[in-house]
Amino acid sequence: MADRGGESAGAVLVTVVGGADVDDEELDSLTGQLRQALLELEVGDVRAGRAGGAVPAGAKSGEGLALGVLAVTVAPVVLRSVVRLVEAWLQNRPVRSVRLELDGRSLELGDATDAEKQRLIEAFLDARE
Repeated sequence: MADRGGESAGAVLVTVVGGADVDDEELDSLTGQLRQALLELEVGDVRAGRAGGAVPAGAKSGEGLALGVLAVTVAPVVLRSVVRLVEAWLQNRPVRSVRLELDGRSLELGDATDAEKQRLIEAFLDARE
């Protein structure tokens, strides 16, 4: 995977928070849909994650995994595409919010106005770039 200006790939932790009427099975299905959409981008990998971080190397399948959490390996050059995809995916889904975490920073997309979302997204991306 190519990087820009010597920057290496990072892991974005993506957490899908279902609405009040979303059960575990539906949350798992929604997370799977988001995973498939993310895999269509030029990301390194998208794996089930665990709250607090990516799945450690050598962990057994399913060990410590959290429902609704994905660990996305992404080069800085495609980070903006990942955030925009998540923002678009969130619309018209029974999801309360999606939280993205990278390098100790987080962005939560949910019920904000379009203008607020754009401001938050730009601040999140500008901090990385």
